Amino acid sequence: MRRALVLALALTTCLATAGPGLAADPAPAPSGTVAAGSSIPPKGWKAPRNAMGQPDLSGQWSNATLTPLTRNPRISSKATLTAAEARGFEKLWAEALAESDAPTDPNEGTAEVQAKLSSSKLVEIRPDFIAAGGDTGGYNTFWIDPGTHLVEINGEYRSSILTTPNGMPAARKAGAPAPRGGGFRDIYDSYENRSHGERCISGFGRNSGPPMLPNGYYNNNYQIMQTPDAVVIEVEMIHDARIIRLNATHRTDGLRPWMGDSIGRYEGDTLVVETTNIQEQQQFMGSWKTLTVTEWFTRLSPTKILYRFQVADPQMWDAPWGGEYTFNTLNGRVYEYACHEGNYALAGILGGARRIEKDAAEAAAKAPAAAAAAKGKTGGQ
Repeated sequence: MRRALVLALALTTCLATAGPGLAADPAPAPSGTVAAGSSIPPKGWKAPRNAMGQPDLSGQWSNATLTPLTRNPRISSKATLTAAEARGFEKLWAEALAESDAPTDPNEGTAEVQAKLSSSKLVEIRPDFIAAGGDTGGYNTFWIDPGTHLVEINGEYRSSILTTPNGMPAARKAGAPAPRGGGFRDIYDSYENRSHGERCISGFGRNSGPPMLPNGYYNNNYQIMQTPDAVVIEVEMIHDARIIRLNATHRTDGLRPWMGDSIGRYEGDTLVVETTNIQEQQQFMGSWKTLTVTEWFTRLSPTKILYRFQVADPQMWDAPWGGEYTFNTLNGRVYEYACHEGNYALAGILGGARRIEKDAAEAAAKAPAAAAAAKGKTGGQ
């Protein structure tokens, strides 16, 4: 659970790379500092129940994984890999990460840092890691903790989280809004224009969801707590508490809470969650107003929870689509992600913008006088 010392880098893995993948039937199918173990339970094992008789999902979990949201041909063009293929890729990843995990030379400029990253094995496998270099040098891969294993479900190793045939989202309807990301980078009028991650309101990825997705970089840790009336998922990044109301109905007051309005129910050994009323500022690939996200949480083994999701928006996609991965037991616990709104960085960003505006205004005011002086020196020619 490493903490980055600078502002979080932009998420490319989930939102820029992301199928009619899940059937409507929610019946369940029989990876950092994460406990290893297969999703196939030991012989005779039964999914545990808590004191309230609910399927026991409580505890500390991580969804860190090397499996990207959408299929990456650098990993495989197939939906699944053999155990040998998976181990080979994980070994290649570990070597590439170790190669890039060198101390940063304080005398190197941004161009030199980016050049080294661009030619590294790490970026060859994951091009989005070029963002780690940042516009000002960023930070090295010591701070990166994306996981060490591919997703394994029922003995199959997955090349993508999405379960669509091509490992990509469903086709977008004609005229549907394009996916939106960022938009705040060069807008400095107000703190309200800055990103949620920068303002410490929510994580820079989709860790809190819904759908809940690993961000591909670090801090992919969770704590799940259960009560008779609710399930609470504490999200390390960025200290969100996602509250799922059990056996309830969706709100009708028009309010759109952070992370949407989630209601849940237990079906056998599975927690089923449906979320609507998602905020525009937390849109998923351009969808929010008529977006419905359905999620299934099923305990697979002593060390794994199967997480599946489906997104549906009749105004956005031709059909519902989704994916699946596993939460894995965390060897440790989730501590506070020490991010706080209104810190020095935000004040510095806005203060720097005001200084640039002031300098530009002063230069513009001096321009007429300078032009007049020059004209006088040349005799009006």
